[in-house]
Amino acid sequence: MKKFLLSLFAVAVLGSCTKKETVAETEFSDTDSSMVVDTPPVSAFKSIEYSPEQVTEFLSAKENDTLYVTNFFATWCGPCIREIPHFKEKMEELKGQPVKFTFISLDQKSDWDTKVKDFAEEKELSENIILLDGTLLNEDFFTKNFESWDGSGIPFTFMRKKNMTDEYMSMMTKEQLDEKINSFSNNGK
Repeated sequence: MKKFLLSLFAVAVLGSCTKKETVAETEFSDTDSSMVVDTPPVSAFKSIEYSPEQVTEFLSAKENDTLYVTNFFATWCGPCIREIPHFKEKMEELKGQPVKFTFISLDQKSDWDTKVKDFAEEKELSENIILLDGTLLNEDFFTKNFESWDGSGIPFTFMRKKNMTDEYMSMMTKEQLDEKINSFSNNGK
């Protein structure tokens, strides 16, 4: 009976272990474009955690022709969830073009392996989500990266193409998202 219980315990412990990928170093190319790529309908969630410093590097200007669309969200944020379909539709529309969509989750760490993982898989965004521990953010993070956002609310969307940026605080409609993305092309940004 003891062997059975020990075996059962060992299986439970091994079964509950999840592999978590933590990004230690991040390389960004200044010359190659990152494009929206075809992904399988439902892919396994990759738990990729960035530090505030890595997010700062990710948001910095790059010397390529890619438009970077970065949305800060949380699974508990109603407006965040309501705008996601607009982003997904735009991602589908722009497949193969130099546009990269990234969603930075500000959910609590305790929700990363449950709520965020389930959300990512359900919305087919597993390849597009970065985890950021919001408790590590301070005023310096916001002033270093944004002109208007102070972290007081979400959703927040930051767009950058080279040195041109756009910031939007609040839920975006499909028309607003289209207009903002098109402005980067129409103005030669």
